[in-house]
Amino acid sequence: MKKFITTLENIWKIEDLRDRLLITILFVAIYRFGSFVVLPGINPGALEALSSQTSGGLMSLLDMFSGGAFSHASIFALGIMPYITASIIMQLLAVAVPYFQKMQREGESGRRKINQYTRILTVAILLFQAPAYLINLRMTSGAALASGIDWTWFNIPATIILAAGSMFILWLGERITDKGIGNGISIIIMIGIIARLPQAFFQEITSRFTAISGGGLVMFLVEILILLAVICASIILVQGVRKVPVQYAKRLVGNKQMGGARQYVPLKLFAANVMPIIFAQALMFIPLSLMAYSSPESMNPFLRSLMDQNTLVYNVVFAVLIILFTYFYTAITLNPTQMAEDMKRNNGFIPGVKPGKPTADYIDQVMSRITLPGSLFIAFIAVMPAIARLFGIQQNFAQFFGGTSLLILVGVVLDTLQQIESHLLMRHYDGLLNSGRIRSRSGY
Repeated sequence: MKKFITTLENIWKIEDLRDRLLITILFVAIYRFGSFVVLPGINPGALEALSSQTSGGLMSLLDMFSGGAFSHASIFALGIMPYITASIIMQLLAVAVPYFQKMQREGESGRRKINQYTRILTVAILLFQAPAYLINLRMTSGAALASGIDWTWFNIPATIILAAGSMFILWLGERITDKGIGNGISIIIMIGIIARLPQAFFQEITSRFTAISGGGLVMFLVEILILLAVICASIILVQGVRKVPVQYAKRLVGNKQMGGARQYVPLKLFAANVMPIIFAQALMFIPLSLMAYSSPESMNPFLRSLMDQNTLVYNVVFAVLIILFTYFYTAITLNPTQMAEDMKRNNGFIPGVKPGKPTADYIDQVMSRITLPGSLFIAFIAVMPAIARLFGIQQNFAQFFGGTSLLILVGVVLDTLQQIESHLLMRHYDGLLNSGRIRSRSGY
């Protein structure tokens, strides 16, 4: 406890870190306030049907990602997921289309152009998803619209407000990245998830203590122990590293002899971070957008099963997407050829492996071997909520037994703590831990 208080005092002493934390808290507070601002013309008291619809199934997960804004018919109802979907499309284009490949190689100017295209694509997706949300709102809560307002004329300004709300969330995330503690988009998603945790926790306590069969306290304690075990496993996965030894040859720089030391290249067990889970989840939300334009009875049975996160089909497709996106994201973030060239340029080599292409092949082989078990394990963690539901755990609380929510929470919290620790160590203060260092998702 004394160490914790001392750390808080050190954080407050560093003016830059203090300002960044306060700015982050301010922008998060603005985001949470906007989640409760209802669309103009909507009666909040008549949204019981929408709240009931988002109490289970994939709709509950979508509502959790928006921090409850979806079920409140808020101006932030569409959340940040349209931007995530646009990012997926742009990253796929950067791999498949030469024009975007060239743009990606242009450095900072190319990244700015890609970000601009991503925002434009986000607006296009919002102009499709906003009417779909309003159609679903009309079907479930037709009486929610104030008297004297026609749905046809209401759709136009409401679509603009919903699109502007999502773009404002994106702006908040970018400001947190620039002016705050960093990782703004991830923090926005994390806050939306945490906002649902207290309600889910008390719902689970209530259901266990009111169970007819008895033994509610014991079962609840078992659930907490399993949850802690899953969290620990997720932390180990996020921080897992395979070290590749690199020997640097001695060379003369002026009159001094440099090099000769052995170093290690840390290759993350899960180098893709939480992005494959976010990307896969964004794709799994597509059937929800299609549902608004057709009745569930007329939809293909396969698509209907994809709208229930407890079905076998949903979880198999979700796991496969996570594995594929893990390999894809690892391939675009870690370039073995570039790493081999950098080693050769600095007179470095892996002992027992020739420089150049053999080194690139060796690194690629190591990454393939550690990515496979990492992706399989992360896919298993992702489908844990469905397994928890089989044992009678409430839907909202089961989402924290793994899945996208838990992995994002673990990854973002570790990354944020690493950012704070870096500021402390840079100013010669003790870190957050007495021994060791917090490793972020991006490495040491």
